[in-house]
Amino acid sequence: MTPLYQRVAFVGLGLIAGSMALAMRRGGLVAETVGTARSAESRAIAAEIGLVDHVTDTAAEAVQGADLVVLCVPVGAMDAVAQDIAPHLAQGATVTDVGSVKQAVIDAVGPYMPDHVHFIPGHPLAGTEHSGPRAGFAELFDNRWTILTPQDGVDAAALDRLTRLWQGMGAQVDVMDPPHHDLVLAVTSHTPHLIAYTMVGVADDLRRVTDSEVIKYSAAGFRDFTRIAASDPTMWRDVFLTNKDATLEILGRFTEELFALQRAIRRGDGEHLHAYFTRTRAIRRGIIDAGQDTDAPDFGRSKR
Repeated sequence: MTPLYQRVAFVGLGLIAGSMALAMRRGGLVAETVGTARSAESRAIAAEIGLVDHVTDTAAEAVQGADLVVLCVPVGAMDAVAQDIAPHLAQGATVTDVGSVKQAVIDAVGPYMPDHVHFIPGHPLAGTEHSGPRAGFAELFDNRWTILTPQDGVDAAALDRLTRLWQGMGAQVDVMDPPHHDLVLAVTSHTPHLIAYTMVGVADDLRRVTDSEVIKYSAAGFRDFTRIAASDPTMWRDVFLTNKDATLEILGRFTEELFALQRAIRRGDGEHLHAYFTRTRAIRRGIIDAGQDTDAPDFGRSKR
C-alpha cells in the first residue's frame, strides 16, 4: 500500500499519539513517524519502546519536513505550541489535533497557521483512563468515531486524505460544525466526566468517616465512576475551562433532572421512577447496537 503521508509529526506522546503511531504502523499508512513531548521522561520512554521512528527534543524540530502534524497536547497548551511550530511548517502540510474541544482549539491555533498549510481540527472519540507513551495500543480506534471540524474553504483533497488516514486506523469518520461538536461532547463526555469526578470526590470525603469501607466495598457502578475519574487531570481541567458554556448548559439540565428524581423518591412515586429508568435504559441498548460498547459484565475492559 502506498503511504498516505510521508512524514507524520506528533507534538505530544501520550495515549492518543501513541495509539495513532501504532495504528499507522499496523496499516502501513505512513512512511515515517517523528514525535516530541514536553517531558524528557516521556521522550526517553518513547525512544526506548520505539513508539515512533524518531524522537526530537523540540516541537520545531519534529514538524520540519512533515506533511502531517498532529497536536496531541492539552487544549490549554495549543496556543503556545501553534506559535512555536508555525515558522517551521512545510509547504502544503496538514495540521490537525485530537482535542476534546474544537472551537477553543480553532481560536487558539488558527491565527498562527500560515496560508501554505491546511488546518483541519479533529477529535477521536476513543480513550482509556491510562496516559503516557506506554498507554497506546493500535486497536484503540477500531470501530470508534473520529469527528473532523474543518472550517469554510478547507482544501477538499487535504480533508479527504486525513479522512482516509483515520479510516485506515480503524475509525469511522464524521464531519461536524465546531460549536455543535462542543455541545454534543458536553452531553456525551464532558458532563459525565464532571459527574464522575464529583461522585468520587463525595466518596473520598465519606471514606474518611467510614474507615475506607467505600473503597473496600465498591460496587460496579462506583468502580466505573473511578475509572472515568482516573483520566488525565490537566486535560480535563482545560476541557472544562474551554468548553464551559456548553458544559454549564448541560449541567443545568442534569440538575433539573436530578431534582425531579429527588422529588419522585421523596414522594414515593415508583411509577415515575420506573418509567424514567425504562426510558434511559434504552440508551444503553442503542450504544451496544451501534457497536460502541459491549454488554459483557466488565464492559469489555478486562484487557486494559
